[in-house]
Amino acid sequence: MAAITARLGAARGRRSGGPRTQRAAYLYLVPAFLVMGVITIYPLLYQVWMSFTDTELKHLNLRLGLTPDFVGLQNYQNILTSALSIPNFDFLRLIIYNLWWAVSNVAIHLVLGVAIALLLNAKGLWFRRFYRAMYIIPVVIPALIVATVWAHMFDADSGAVNLLLAGAGGILGIPATVFHIDWLRQVAPPMPWLLPHPSGGPDLALPLAYYAMLITNTWLGWPLNSVVATGALQSIPNELYEAAEIDGATSWQKFRNVTLAYLRPAMIPYAIYGFVVTFNLFYLTFFMSGGGPNGRTQLLVTQAYYLVNNVHLYGVGAAFAVIMFFILLVITLITNRLTRATQTYTL
Repeated sequence: MAAITARLGAARGRRSGGPRTQRAAYLYLVPAFLVMGVITIYPLLYQVWMSFTDTELKHLNLRLGLTPDFVGLQNYQNILTSALSIPNFDFLRLIIYNLWWAVSNVAIHLVLGVAIALLLNAKGLWFRRFYRAMYIIPVVIPALIVATVWAHMFDADSGAVNLLLAGAGGILGIPATVFHIDWLRQVAPPMPWLLPHPSGGPDLALPLAYYAMLITNTWLGWPLNSVVATGALQSIPNELYEAAEIDGATSWQKFRNVTLAYLRPAMIPYAIYGFVVTFNLFYLTFFMSGGGPNGRTQLLVTQAYYLVNNVHLYGVGAAFAVIMFFILLVITLITNRLTRATQTYTL
């Protein structure tokens, strides 16, 4: 027995390579750790330190030799209490709008993506591969081009959207002046009952620019959801549907107990990923509405950009980024706990 144990120990030692091999493996990892430390860890730590200071543009000029003052939690307090001296800043309205923007987009992308994937997965559909190749086109177009083209399409005077509505209205005898809609700059909300103004609270009414960007991001966001859903659908064994049909299951029961069961492990993690991406979706807001009108479509990420690039409050901008990190961290942990997105599924 002792001989067998000794042989097993020697075999494990040969497989592990011994302490010398392990040290060599760690040495090979050192360059990667150094690169990650320089380009990732150091900037993150420096940003956290900066968030506790009053760093401005003058402090970044090394020739002046000025050092920022430590202000503690003052930057965080000014952000959370909306005490920043910048126009149209209300942190509570900003965070509520940012959350609503992400949730509404992800919900539409998820439902539309799954529905189209189910439609294109139907048996006997002609040109199925062609359709699947076409709907991925929005994803491969550069983000700047997408935002610029859609901003011009929503132009009040010569935008394609207004011209299309005016053409359709002309058929019905509606004057073209009715469709002179300033999508990106109109202040009055089209549906004031949606996210109404609470008593004593911030004005949460959604401007028309929100709906214009919602349409744009829907066009941009559903294809990848459909790709993920298509992959999950094609992994479902046909035997499960056949067994359900033998058991007398209806179409709805097969969809709920078989299709959704296989879609869930793929779609929930992707929905969480889509929420994080949409929550920080900078380019649509920046290039389409600019955060307007009156800051109503401003996101946390665009507000942080404004603080850094327009008013040069680097310390406050760093604090904004830290707050964004913890907001997303809490939302991700809660969502993961409620949906059990990272658990192991046994189907």
